[in-house]
Amino acid sequence: MPLATMADVRRAQRVLLYGVTGSGKSTAALALGARRGLPVHLVDEEFGWLGNWVQRPVEEMRALVAAAASEPEWVFDTAYGSFRDLVEPRAEVVIGLDYPRWLSLHRLLRRTVTRLVDRQPICNGNVETLRQAFSRDSIIAWHFRSFTRKRATMRGWAARADGPAIILLRHARELDELLTALD
Repeated sequence: MPLATMADVRRAQRVLLYGVTGSGKSTAALALGARRGLPVHLVDEEFGWLGNWVQRPVEEMRALVAAAASEPEWVFDTAYGSFRDLVEPRAEVVIGLDYPRWLSLHRLLRRTVTRLVDRQPICNGNVETLRQAFSRDSIIAWHFRSFTRKRATMRGWAARADGPAIILLRHARELDELLTALD
C-alpha cells in the first residue's frame, strides 16, 4: 500500500481504522467521522455482537458489512478477519493504530475496570462482568492472543505496493496531531 498523506485523509470518503485490541479504534473512528462528516460503523456494536455476548453468525455479519461497505462514504473502526475482504479493498485510506503493547493494554485494562464499575451496556446491551474479565475468552486474553497478528497485518499492508493508502501511527499523540490537522 502506498503511504497515505494528510491530503489522502482529507479527501478519502471511505476510511478503515485498524489496530490492536485496546488501541482506541472506536474513539478514533468517531472523532474522524465527526471531523470529516462521514458515517461511522462501530463493528462490535453494529455487526459483531448480539445480546448475551453471542457473536452474530458469520454469514449474517458478512451480509450486513457488505451492505455498509458498499455505501459511498464511511469510517469503519475495524475489520474482523471474517469480513476484512469486504472492507479493506473498498477503503481509500487505512489508518493503522500501531501502538506499543503497553499503551493499548493500559487503555484496555482501564476501560475494562471502568465498565465493570459503571455497568454501562455495550455491544447491543451486553455488560462486562468480573467473571468474564478473567475468563480465557475475555477481551484482555483476546488482546494477548491477537496483538502480534494484528500488528503484522498492519505492517504487511504498509509493505505492499498495492491497495489503499495507509498511514501507521505509532503513538496516540500522532493520532491527536492528525485529527487536529483536520479541524
